[in-house]
Amino acid sequence: MRIKSLAVLSATAILGAALGWAAAAASYQKTGTVKEVAADSFTLDLGKEEWRFYTDGGTAGKEALKAGDKVTVTYKQIATKIEGKGGAKAPAKKK
Repeated sequence: MRIKSLAVLSATAILGAALGWAAAAASYQKTGTVKEVAADSFTLDLGKEEWRFYTDGGTAGKEALKAGDKVTVTYKQIATKIEGKGGAKAPAKKK
């Protein structure tokens, strides 16, 4: 009975670790000059393009942002909602 309990516990731990790893979104970074700062966002000038980043209460370092600062932003791309619009229709078969 003890071996069976140990096997179940081990399998549960491995499954939990795998699910946690899969749920973690990859992190990315962009470095540029802060062009504009708003209450809930800021614009980063990357040279050839500008990116707007949105912030919330959990965004570390947003209090110190000022236009003209050179910063590196760490961000994640996470979907917040997905709506199905129907799949692509298969082409009609020719006889």
